[in-house]
Amino acid sequence: MEPLTSVTAIANSPSSTALSALDARRSVPARKLAEPGPTASELQRMLASAVRVPDHGRRVPFRFLSIAGDARATLGDAVAARGLELHPDADEAAVDKDRARFSHAPLVVVVVAVLDPDDDAIPEQERLLSAGCACFALLQAAQGLGFGATWLTGWPAYDPAVHALLGLGAHECVAGFIHIGTPTFEPPERARPDPAALLREWVPAA
Repeated sequence: MEPLTSVTAIANSPSSTALSALDARRSVPARKLAEPGPTASELQRMLASAVRVPDHGRRVPFRFLSIAGDARATLGDAVAARGLELHPDADEAAVDKDRARFSHAPLVVVVVAVLDPDDDAIPEQERLLSAGCACFALLQAAQGLGFGATWLTGWPAYDPAVHALLGLGAHECVAGFIHIGTPTFEPPERARPDPAALLREWVPAA
């Protein structure tokens, strides 16, 4: 087996434009995302890249909801009210946090995982993973167009009442809330796992 080539060397090679783009991805906190957000045509371009994900059986097990403008505050108000239903003793800071969840970035894209149980040949997990891939591809596409983005969930992603508010079906769930906007600062690099430490060669038992 040939020795592993240095990931850093590959990323710095002249022919590594695509790898460099992958290596440059950073999550930008939602509070650090401001106007301008993507135009309608820019969003469509991002989604054109986001749908190019592994999809066993071509099921397209995901769809997208865009939340922008006043709809962000409307959703935040509803989520804050739902939070108080669940936790009547919540303090003002917690309620304010829920109310502002979707109001920082100019655009929030909800990636909805579609898990209709109409094909037992394709496990639900594989369809959920495809939706997760769409979340990550959308992050990459947003940064590729010069925007910042972050993938968030939080309790609203798992709450049935919020699902109903968003119009999700019985066999749908939120894979992620992708917040997109113009970054107001340069996100720093953080420590990343060493891929060499994570890799082991499988050797069949004698």
